[in-house]
Amino acid sequence: MPRIAGVDIPPNKRIEIALTYIYGIGRTTAQKILKEAGIDFGKKAGELSEEEVAKIREIIDRNYKVEGELRKEVAMNIKRLMEIGCYRGLRHKMGLPVRGQRTRSNARTRKGPRGALIKKKK
Repeated sequence: MPRIAGVDIPPNKRIEIALTYIYGIGRTTAQKILKEAGIDFGKKAGELSEEEVAKIREIIDRNYKVEGELRKEVAMNIKRLMEIGCYRGLRHKMGLPVRGQRTRSNARTRKGPRGALIKKKK
């Protein structure tokens, strides 16, 4: 089981898909990395040699911000928005949708479960 950027890559999946298990790497980025490393997209992650894994690891370290570093940057960006008190920051503080979605109906993912319903008197 190869370990890249502190993440165990699933050995039974194609390397193109397996790289997406790393936070900050999607399909397109994975394809760019593999093209630069000269590795076939269809190869299983478990079939990679140590050389190939080292090459992928080196490319990711050199060119991409992933995992902890990226999570920290995103959290700092949100914290900055909240501190300056801009509209997006206030929406983050209140736990409401940030990007203009409606809240009259839907938005349950951000708002959480509905409050307790008022029960009828008997």
